[in-house]
Amino acid sequence: MSIEFLITSLIIILIPGTGAIYTIATGLGAGRSACIAAAFGCTLSILPHVIAAAFGLAAVLHTSALLFQAIKFCGVAYLLYLAYQTLRDSGPVKIDQKDKLPKEKPVGKVKLITNGILINVLNPKLSIFFLAFLPQFVTPNSSAVITETLTLGTIFMAMTFVVFTIYGLFAALIGSFALRSERFMRWFRRTTAMAFASFGLRLALSDNS
Repeated sequence: MSIEFLITSLIIILIPGTGAIYTIATGLGAGRSACIAAAFGCTLSILPHVIAAAFGLAAVLHTSALLFQAIKFCGVAYLLYLAYQTLRDSGPVKIDQKDKLPKEKPVGKVKLITNGILINVLNPKLSIFFLAFLPQFVTPNSSAVITETLTLGTIFMAMTFVVFTIYGLFAALIGSFALRSERFMRWFRRTTAMAFASFGLRLALSDNS
């Protein structure tokens, strides 16, 4: 493992994507423990993509247009579903209008983790990304390519969890004050829904190149 890998990974992780937006929205709307569950789900969803890259399955996905399109449009549909649920105040930014006090809200952790997993698992571009990214930091002509790739992927996942958790906890801190403003939460809910919808549109327009 090199310092270049750590720096590059950190830059990539810091750029807000669907997982980061989901964790932030969860932290703002549901509190600290909920955002940690969301961050865990988003992190866990990286594992199948890392395994696919390590064993070359991503190469199959890259060459199979039908498989790529099938997974892609499942991901698009799920992101649009999240956008719809968020607008209905039943998604990540779910606010109990009877209770504006800054405290933790009971949210099903399994559901939060499942949502986080589905957001990234249904994005075939991630498998192709890891197939292109991780080999750059694997020792050339190494006899342990799979082991090194899995190790780098695990480190990437650990960094993702830490960064997303920080994002979520910061959002939860802001949420403890923002929950008192119905206007702010209404604005943030709409913004989050638009973000999920835009990510879905971008995924729909992507190809497997």
